[in-house]
Amino acid sequence: MPDVTIDHTETSGTFSLDGGTWEVDNNVWVIGDSRECVVIDPAHDLDAVARLVGDRTVRAVLLTHAHDDHSAHAPEAGRRFGAPVHLHPEEAPIWRLVHGDDAPETVDLADGQRIAIGDAELEVLHTPGHSPGSVCFYGRDLAWEGETPVLFSGDTLFQGGPGATGRSYSDFPTIVASITDRLLVLPVETTVLTGHGPSTRIGDEAPHRQEWLDRGA
Repeated sequence: MPDVTIDHTETSGTFSLDGGTWEVDNNVWVIGDSRECVVIDPAHDLDAVARLVGDRTVRAVLLTHAHDDHSAHAPEAGRRFGAPVHLHPEEAPIWRLVHGDDAPETVDLADGQRIAIGDAELEVLHTPGHSPGSVCFYGRDLAWEGETPVLFSGDTLFQGGPGATGRSYSDFPTIVASITDRLLVLPVETTVLTGHGPSTRIGDEAPHRQEWLDRGA
């Protein structure tokens, strides 16, 4: 097993889109060894994120998507930790919506890309639907609470089914296809560490696919 651990904090703030604003709690994940790490979705409270990082070098700020509850603090996180912000290029319209026409540049994520973290790695899985450039990060050799492998699903898959698709830039058939084709093919024991709320397992969600399809019919 690689000498890489997963640290977690939950931060609170708001999510705004299409003229509405909602209170939300976000999961923030820091993955690394004793020397270096990456941060996934540094939401709301960068002091809380910094406490997880400690004195380690942050190699990258990785965004699962660009909705403001996940990305609003990403440029500041990049400056604070001296790390580039990575985002799928199809999230550009939402990134500009959050950060304006002079939005800071990001490093493109690509489907199938592998991101080294110590002696482990994350694989980028492009999973559109919640937003066009949503991605998940798959850690084949990572463990959470002793269980391996691990998937960081952002807002694509939650305990109970797909992420929300009722707002701009989202599409329900697309997210179900992403989950079916990219996530449900992963090992059933894969722990799913989500963008909000509790974790789940691929094997616990797979039996409910037809229910999701019926819900969206």
